[in-house]
This record gives sequence, structure tokens and C-alpha cells, in this order.
Amino acid sequence: MYDVVVKGGKLVSGFRETIKADLAIKGEKIAAIGDDLDGKYVIDASGKLVMPGVIDAHVHMELPVSGTRSSDDFSSGTKAAACGGVTTIIDFTVGSSKSTIPEDIENRLREAEKSHIDYALHAEVIGWHRSRSQEILKAAQMGVTSFKFFTAYGSSGRRTDRGALFEVFQIIGDLGALAVVHAEDEEVINYLMNALAEEELKNMVSLAKVRPPLCEAVAVSDAIYLAERANARLHIVHLSSALGLEALKRGKSFYKNVTAETCPQYLLLTQDVYENTDGHLYSASPALRSPYDLEALWDALYNEELSMIATDHCPFTREQKTWKGNFLDLPYGLPGVETALPLMFSEGVIKRHLPVGLLVKLLSENPAKIYGLFPKKGALQIGSDADIVILDPNEEWTISASNLHMNTDFSPFEGLKVHGQIYATLSRGEVIFEKGSFKGREGRGKFLRRSC
Repeated sequence: MYDVVVKGGKLVSGFRETIKADLAIKGEKIAAIGDDLDGKYVIDASGKLVMPGVIDAHVHMELPVSGTRSSDDFSSGTKAAACGGVTTIIDFTVGSSKSTIPEDIENRLREAEKSHIDYALHAEVIGWHRSRSQEILKAAQMGVTSFKFFTAYGSSGRRTDRGALFEVFQIIGDLGALAVVHAEDEEVINYLMNALAEEELKNMVSLAKVRPPLCEAVAVSDAIYLAERANARLHIVHLSSALGLEALKRGKSFYKNVTAETCPQYLLLTQDVYENTDGHLYSASPALRSPYDLEALWDALYNEELSMIATDHCPFTREQKTWKGNFLDLPYGLPGVETALPLMFSEGVIKRHLPVGLLVKLLSENPAKIYGLFPKKGALQIGSDADIVILDPNEEWTISASNLHMNTDFSPFEGLKVHGQIYATLSRGEVIFEKGSFKGREGRGKFLRRSC
């Protein structure tokens, strides 16, 4: 007899058709898939979809930003994640020119010990210099094999210029690691900022003016050319625009070793929200775009030109985002780790007829493959970790910050009706969320060491 059996559901994965079958778990692993399986604990999944747990490969828990911190720590954030069907997150170190990359990893691992679900890390590389090359190697030995770079935010010291990017890309390429890039061109942003009138600084709409699609496209192009010359694997985070997408596709025409993600906010929201009285709550970078950009991103998901959906979860409360008269004086980031799967099922699968198997690829399988976690994670295969989400496709509900678990009093999708709700979440065989009740334990999540 198995420990847990998920019975009678429709199993969905990115590599095969949906099948109706029982799924059995022994210990932490998927042990069998078949009919009439018996278990000590049985979950009735009749009429429901059984999928690999979501891997949200872009989150920011308790991140220092603009004199405050993102409002979810690793405990509250991973609890919310589990309630949304997420079984693995990949967060970032807090890089600094005054500390080493291994020190940043050790500091972040201490903060992440509170996690309810499994987690991995990207290493932010801030203040690059050649002596850091040994830090890259040490980080990989510590199980961190993806390295984050910014092409903007020079005023805070986070920007890495093109020459330094090329040098470190060569090191990453030789190691077989992955370069992860926040792609916005600093020179374009600065030029447009300097052209703003004083009154425009007081208008939230100006955020979209000074961080336009052009700044994304230029940076995407630069990053791909540099990665191709350095023979480094490259991933572009939070792609937001049709112009950025065009740059991505051009780059892929001569260099195949590049992937990119987008986020629910760029698929569902437009810059029109900046004109509302609470428009400042939507401060994020990249900025929200036009309906044309939104449609282009959906098309790119259908055509698998974008490889994954991640949330860039970085929540703040309304108080933290109090308007101070200038769009520059805001912490940038939006909550999303708990709502990604139901939103993408409702808006993608139900409304736009996105194949549910493709949704699994975008949320689970592809993130696992890109970040070196497959098939341990991201798969419904015998021997894989029993990270499973069961979704009831027939349940309808309305998003409100008050009925979610993220530590914020604001949702960018407030009032949106959703078709499909999380019924249960299992992490390594343990039921941590079921029928609206959270059953997880703080600190049960494990650090996922990855290799190149």
C-alpha cells in the first residue's frame, strides 16, 4: 500500500496528453501511475486536474528596496505560494559590491530557512571585477548556478556595463552556468528622464514614458549578442513588450541558447492603470505596457517563443507605497506568487484556449529544465519528487487581497473573477494545502543545490 494516492484525476504534463489515472506516492517520490491504486491517505481528485507543482523561478522575499523591504518574508511568502499551487521558488541573493557572492548566498540561505516549500537561489552579481571570477566558481560549488545581472539601476550601483557583462559571460559560459539578465537600457532611460518636465515627475503615467519598450529591446539585443560571443546560456527575465519580443526573436535566429519569461501582470494589465487614483500601487519595473504588447506576449506563449511564466513576486503594502508626489519615490514590485496558476488557467486555458499541457510546460516543466531541476522537479514521473498541485477547473471565485495569504493589502488583480481554484498542494509527498486549509510547517522546505 502506498503512503498517498491521488485518485481519479486527470493527469496533465507538458510532454503527453491528459490521462485519467491514479497517482501513488511513497515517501517523497512519485511511485506509481495506474488504476485502482490503494493508499493510506487518499485524495479524491475526480473531475480535477493533477499537475506538477508550479516552479516560480522569479520571486523576491524580504528584499530590501527603497528604504523598506518587500512585505513577504520566506515564511509568509512560501505559505502563500503553497496555497497557490507553487511547490518550488527560486529567489535571489541580495548582492553588494562590499560582500562576496558566497557570503551573499550564505546570508540568503539563513533567511530562507523559514520556507514551507523547497527553494533555490540565483546569485546577484553587483560590482563586477575580475577577482570575482573565483566567487562565481565557489557559488556553483555551493549549488547556485544562475547569476543575475542588471543593465539598469546605475545610480544604486547595480548596473553591469557591456564590457563587464562580456567578461563575466565568458566565465559563466566556460563553467556551463546560466546568465540571467534584467534587460532595460540605462542610457535610453536616463535620456528620457532628463527630458521630463518637473510636473511630469508628479504623474504616475510618466513611468511608462521613461521606461518604454525601446529600452527593453535595446538591452535584450545587447545581452544576446554578448552571450553569443561568449558562448554563454542566457535567460531574459520579465519580458514585457512586443519590441522586446522582436529583439528576442531576432537574437534567437542566430543564437539558440537563450530563453525568456514573462509575468502575469504583463499578460493581464496595461499602463492605463497608472491613470487611476491608486495607479501608484502598480509601480513595477519594467513598466506595464499597451494592449498591443499584451496580445503579442500571449501569441509568443502559444508559439513557445517565451519559455516560462514567472511572477517577479515582490509585494508591498499600501502604506509602503504611499504616494509622496513623485513616481521615483516608490518601491517597485507587485504581488503574484499565489495567483499565477489560477489566473493563467482562467485567463489562458479557459478564455484564450491555451492548451493546458502547454501551461504546465510554462509554469513547471520548462523552469525545471532551464534551471537544472528536471526531472526531480516539474514532472509527473515515477521517481520525481511528489510535488503536485490539484486544480478544480469548475470552481469560480473572485480575487481579493482579503482572501489571499500574501502579506499585503493590495492585489493588482482585485475584483477579477477566476475560473479554477487550487484544491490541494503536495510538496515531496506531504499535503501542505487541502480544501482551503493550510497544513504546512515553517522550515520544512529544502534548499535545492544545482549543478552545471
